[in-house]
Amino acid sequence: MNGENYDIELGQKMISGVDLWLNTPQPPMEASGTSRMKSALNGAPSLSILDGWWIEGHIEGVTGWSIAESRRDTEESSNWLKDASSLYEKLEHIILPLFYRDRDGFVNVMRHRIAFNGSFFNTHRMILEYLLKAYFR
Repeated sequence: MNGENYDIELGQKMISGVDLWLNTPQPPMEASGTSRMKSALNGAPSLSILDGWWIEGHIEGVTGWSIAESRRDTEESSNWLKDASSLYEKLEHIILPLFYRDRDGFVNVMRHRIAFNGSFFNTHRMILEYLLKAYFR
C-alpha cells in the first residue's frame, strides 16, 4: 500500500473495509508489517506467505491462513507455482466457503485475529523490543 497519494485517511478507509488481508511480498522483503498490524486491529484475517512477523503470528485457521507450508528464505528457493496453487486452494476450499457458508466461523477467525495478533503485534511491543535488544544490551 505504498504510493505517492497514500495517506493515513485513505489507509483508514481501505483497511476498515477489508474482509481478507492478502500479503504476498517477495521473500524475504517483508517490511515491518504495520499494514498487517492495522488489519489485525480491524479484524481482517490474513492470507499470507510465511514472512516477517506472520511466522510468529500465524495460527492456521485461527488468525488466518498461510500461503504454502514453509518460509522461503530466497526468491530462488521459492516455488511460485506451488505458492499460487496453495493460494487458490485455500481460497476455493477453505476461506470462501467459510465466508459465505459459515459466517459465525469466519467471524470467529476475525475475533481471534484481533485478540491474538492485535494485542501482541503492535507498535508498543515493537518499540519495547527495539529498546531492549538494540539500545540496552
